[in-house]
Amino acid sequence: MADVLFSSLVDRLHPCGPVLNAGAADYVFETLYEVATTEGWRDVLQQAENALRPVVSASPYLAGLMRRDPQRLRETLISAPEARLKAILLATEALKDQAATVETLDIPAAKKILRHLKADTHLLTALADLGDVWGLDHVTAALTRFADAVTEAALALVVREERDKGRIDDSRIDKSEERGILPGLFVLAMGKHGAGELNYSSDIDITFFCDLDRLPVNAQVDPQTFADRVARGVSTLLSERTGDGYVFRVDLRLRPDPSSTPTVVSVPFALHYYESVGQNWERAAFIKARAVAGDMVEAKGFMNDLSPFIWRRSLDYPAIADVHSIKRQIHVYKVDERLEAAGANLKLGAGGIREIEFFAQTQQLILGGRDPSLRSKRTLDALDALRRAGHLAPAVAKELKQAYIRLRDWEHRVQMIHDEQTHDLPENDDDRMRVAALSGFSNLSRFDLAVSRTLRLVNSHYGELFSEAESLSSSFGSLVFTGVDDDPETIKTLARMGFDHPEQVAATIRSWHHGRIPATRSERGRELFTRLVPRLLEALNETGTPSIAFTRFASFFVTLNAGVQIQSLFLANPKLFHTIVEIMGFSPRLAQMLARHPTSFDAMLDAGFFDPLGEELDELVRREVERVPPDLEAVMNALRRIGREQQFRIGMQILSGRLNTEAAGAAYARLADACIHHLAPLALEDMVRQAGKLDGQVAILALGKLGSQEMTATSDLDLMAVYLPDDPSSASTVKNWAPETWFGRFTQRLISALSAPTHEGTLYEIDMKLRPTGAKGPVAVSLAAFENYYDKDADTWEFQALTRARIVWSTSADFADLVRLKVETILRRQRSVARTALDVLAMRALMEKERPAKSFWDFKLSIGGQVDAEFAAQYLQLIHGEAGGPLRVGTLQALSAMSRAGLAPAAEIEALSVAWKVQQALAQVMRVSLTAQDDPRNEPEAFQRKLARAVHTRRLDTLEKKLRDIRKRARIAFEKIVRPNEN
Repeated sequence: MADVLFSSLVDRLHPCGPVLNAGAADYVFETLYEVATTEGWRDVLQQAENALRPVVSASPYLAGLMRRDPQRLRETLISAPEARLKAILLATEALKDQAATVETLDIPAAKKILRHLKADTHLLTALADLGDVWGLDHVTAALTRFADAVTEAALALVVREERDKGRIDDSRIDKSEERGILPGLFVLAMGKHGAGELNYSSDIDITFFCDLDRLPVNAQVDPQTFADRVARGVSTLLSERTGDGYVFRVDLRLRPDPSSTPTVVSVPFALHYYESVGQNWERAAFIKARAVAGDMVEAKGFMNDLSPFIWRRSLDYPAIADVHSIKRQIHVYKVDERLEAAGANLKLGAGGIREIEFFAQTQQLILGGRDPSLRSKRTLDALDALRRAGHLAPAVAKELKQAYIRLRDWEHRVQMIHDEQTHDLPENDDDRMRVAALSGFSNLSRFDLAVSRTLRLVNSHYGELFSEAESLSSSFGSLVFTGVDDDPETIKTLARMGFDHPEQVAATIRSWHHGRIPATRSERGRELFTRLVPRLLEALNETGTPSIAFTRFASFFVTLNAGVQIQSLFLANPKLFHTIVEIMGFSPRLAQMLARHPTSFDAMLDAGFFDPLGEELDELVRREVERVPPDLEAVMNALRRIGREQQFRIGMQILSGRLNTEAAGAAYARLADACIHHLAPLALEDMVRQAGKLDGQVAILALGKLGSQEMTATSDLDLMAVYLPDDPSSASTVKNWAPETWFGRFTQRLISALSAPTHEGTLYEIDMKLRPTGAKGPVAVSLAAFENYYDKDADTWEFQALTRARIVWSTSADFADLVRLKVETILRRQRSVARTALDVLAMRALMEKERPAKSFWDFKLSIGGQVDAEFAAQYLQLIHGEAGGPLRVGTLQALSAMSRAGLAPAAEIEALSVAWKVQQALAQVMRVSLTAQDDPRNEPEAFQRKLARAVHTRRLDTLEKKLRDIRKRARIAFEKIVRPNEN
């Protein structure tokens, strides 16, 4: 055995497989023989040729190493591989020693040497691996030992540069060997590097930590800046590509929260981070962590302090479930689903290396806190430990170990072809045959079958682990958001789910997992979020516009002050959760409301959220008002809160189909009525405090959509204030204000209370233009002036507006009755039918000219739109009022009453009623969902179907066609009803 170990590599090499390209091999050997003959080692090359020809014909990278430096090949072949590795490591260590001793440091020369040593290591490990001299453990150990050595050497070189620049205070350096060359700073190798399992073309995951107070820097040097510069210097020295290549790609991102922390993390911050927001995948990562350079005393102390985070002695059920989630995010394929070799990712794909690592690590995290024997860094050792402890069946352990070795071997061969950090088997058959040949296969089909069976075996065993737990993958594929890199399979899954920028979605979700938002800042919040993510993504996919919906959901989710209660609610009530996500998909207006005011969501926590809205709406508003002091400002804020919640509730009931067209308009109006009911008395009290008392009565009339109780989500409030002083010549007791001033100021105070923005936002926009004399006149009008104006000055359109007048608040019921009587008296006055018809037609024509419909989706102003039906209803009430015809504030009620009274033809009334009702239904959905600029043609199909249901169809183009026909019939009916030549 000893003779074998010390024999040269050339004596131990075996061919790895067939020669795929004899011409390529001949080309390489032509050069090699020329040099070998000249330098006297032709016999060595001849002895090695059979073993080398399959290598150079399949791997351009290894062929290039041999051709560019035949002497490197000679030294590799004539040396015992163990001795050759030792020589490489000693040469690397010599650079470290020279950094401390040479008079003048030559960094470019050191970089060149390190890159040549890397090439030496690569050629040695490749030939020893492919020639069946070293097994997997020996290969990965050799690569890891070299990585350790170059990390130490690079740190020494960079520190020497810093010393030469005068930034280090040598008097503060502890000369203890364990403290290293830079006391206070240490480097941990993570991942496969830390576990001694480094792969052939791997990068190295190293993390720098530091006790900043211990760093021996000069007084004028900032320790953090210094430490960061050292870390970046090490990374650059190793990863920079020069004419001689590179040493290792360096990944520094496995530090705590890499997007927001410095390159070197202070020890206290790191410990606090892991104790407070550290995730289970980070616990898993630290299973493999190992100190490789720097201050070993600090490193040992840090790892001891971190041990309780990694190895928890006790875990509650949610914590165990969260560990399970590391595994459950990966899609497990069904028995009849094939896992193809072509394009397979041997590391991250289904049945790949990661599944075996997770298989071991998840069990280590759960069991290792109480059983130190399970804390092995290496995957194969961990599987053995789990088997010995009785947690893994011997047959399963054996199969997984064999599969792991095969997968790692194939992974190395994929990387050896071009020295690429790839884990994908090529899609192309010829390229994949290179891997097969280096793996000992002369037949691609047999290689593919071996790969497929291995992947199937691993994925099957992986699926059996925690099989009783809920899946956290998707029917579309894996959903893995651990670590700092994008998981390739997850990116593919997100793309299949319809996300336009899957990398951005993955990055956002990872950041939430890091606890960067309040909802996931607690450990419980993150555990719940892990379970919520797949449901969220599936629901977003169902909206038809997952990217838009995700952006809107993100705006809402990041504003939550806490996340445990809401996420628990989402998980317990999937229907509610899907409703919320649906909002994000096609209701930007409600989504924006939730994002700006996430407390609006609180209303959904009420068990009666979807119950019919009626008198209880008044009670809800009353209770909210009673919770605050009875002053105007406090009530204004309370009403903005409850108003927002209830507007959201009404909107949700509209979208869910719980509220029909008329009920929705009435609910919005009832909410507005309640707000006026609570604010008007307080505005009146405020006036008394400010200006003194003035005896009299005042009433607030609602006009427009509020008056007719036909409001939508975006309706403003058309109001009119009518007052009656007890004595027209009286004045207020404090400021001596006349009635017109006092009641005018009261009205302004009420308008402000309803419309002014506060820290709780706004409530309503107010329109007072429908009052007598419009915007030119006083905001409040006396009852005498009100009567006089409508008796002498009002135009027909103002009488039309008055048909919708409704008293919403008054200082007394008697005064409300009086004003109501005055309004009815005005509406029932004698008027010319022809004159009224001409005026109504003229006003409609003027609107068509000066305020034409903005688009096809302008339900109010389009020809045949709601205004046609409203004008017809108002016209009929005006011309039949004198004779006792019915008066109704609502459009549908007025039209229906006219039909029942026989005052209008039923067919025309039906056409106008249908047109108004259909367009009101569409308007309700669109006003809740979209902004004024949005076109439903650009919205998701799910939203278009919701709109189309208003005309009992499923397609938007069919809706448009039907709506054109409905409008056409409505316009014809309008023109038949409003005719100046009929009495």
